[in-house]
Amino acid sequence: MMTAPDAVQSSPSLALSFLSDLTPPSLERTWLTAPHPTLPLVATCSSDKTVRVYSLVNFRLLSTISGGHKRSIRTCAWKPNVSGESVLATGSFDATVGIWRRWDNYGEEANLAQGNKNTKNLGAEEDCEEDEDDEWRFAVLLDGHDSEVKSVSWSASGMLLATCSRDKSIWIWEDLDDGDNNFETVAVMQEHEGDVKCVAWHPAEECLASGSYDDTIRIWREDIDDWGQVACIKGHAGTVWGIDWEDTENVPFPSTSNGVSGQEEEWKTWHALSGSRLVSCSHDQSVRVWRRQPKAQLNTAGTSSIPSIIRPSGTDETWEEDVVLPHAHELPIYAVAWSRRTGLLASVGADGRIVVYEERFVSSHPEPQAMNSDEVSPDLGEGVCAPHPPTEWSIVAVVNGAHGIYEINHVAWAKRADRCRDGNKEEEVLITTADDGSIKVWTLTR
Repeated sequence: MMTAPDAVQSSPSLALSFLSDLTPPSLERTWLTAPHPTLPLVATCSSDKTVRVYSLVNFRLLSTISGGHKRSIRTCAWKPNVSGESVLATGSFDATVGIWRRWDNYGEEANLAQGNKNTKNLGAEEDCEEDEDDEWRFAVLLDGHDSEVKSVSWSASGMLLATCSRDKSIWIWEDLDDGDNNFETVAVMQEHEGDVKCVAWHPAEECLASGSYDDTIRIWREDIDDWGQVACIKGHAGTVWGIDWEDTENVPFPSTSNGVSGQEEEWKTWHALSGSRLVSCSHDQSVRVWRRQPKAQLNTAGTSSIPSIIRPSGTDETWEEDVVLPHAHELPIYAVAWSRRTGLLASVGADGRIVVYEERFVSSHPEPQAMNSDEVSPDLGEGVCAPHPPTEWSIVAVVNGAHGIYEINHVAWAKRADRCRDGNKEEEVLITTADDGSIKVWTLTR
């Protein structure tokens, strides 16, 4: 039997604590919470056909967006690199994707904390509805999928939008940014053999990952003018429900308070070669981390002899399992989130449990090993590979029954400016979203 939400198990150095609910909650199932890329805001999408925008300063509802979709809104995402306005993409079970615009942003954290003119009284539902038309506009409807849209994701540049569906397809749309809300279909990929559950763009590259009911993860890149699959990652024994990318600057925690000499720099060298790792979670109750195997390009005469990391034209990338995280869930895992700030991982699922994992360097260091001829050796010469400094993952915090008896559908890391702390100092919080319509905010402290 699940314990109460405040029953927390953690390591001596970390504690996961309940901070607040976002109020008022939805009266129906909430599917996902999308943190704003720069402001202390989140958007949540619900079975009641709305998206609600909340402040992470006072935890109150700022806007309720409705009227664009005919069925449950399953997913939403903020467009990055936007100034002077806010842009949201939404995906619905009605098989459409909506683009919403608000002609000014929500302002600075200080204004949010004081409750500016955009902040609604918690009891004034009628006022919320009355003011909505002055805030958000349903700018465009993207129509193309044949069935429920399950996930949407903006590229780092904000110019490309990826969407996926129960119809087994992935669409990539380009925002032409011409002032007329025009989007162009760039690609339609149909290699998945089942319902595509999730899509996620690389944090710095135009590289897309997807997870599916067919138990696979697929990696997509553009080659000249054509998008195509460059890797099909197999390893899960069930539906891949969620994926997320590691930050490009991530470094594991030191194994001791004094760190381990040389490991951080060596890690950065290898991280630059192989690129950001990918984490996935599945119906098989496992969380797995994947790493791309670097490739060396043979240089033509007259060019530098230093190998470069590229995708050879027409050749698949090789992705390998880096680690299976410690088992912590007893039912399917629906979502996983990789903190861009700390490198911590969080997972949630059908068992109502929140689990946080930490990666640390270990002091032992294996000897150099033989490598394939096409692998990159940054320091030791041809045919010898210095493995990245060894790391190990451990569970550092667990909350059982975080939303009572209800399944948790999503987890996300978000930034928050705490007005009760020093100045405008930001902290990172964890947001969980559940079947009962509740959205909870958690803090993790050392």
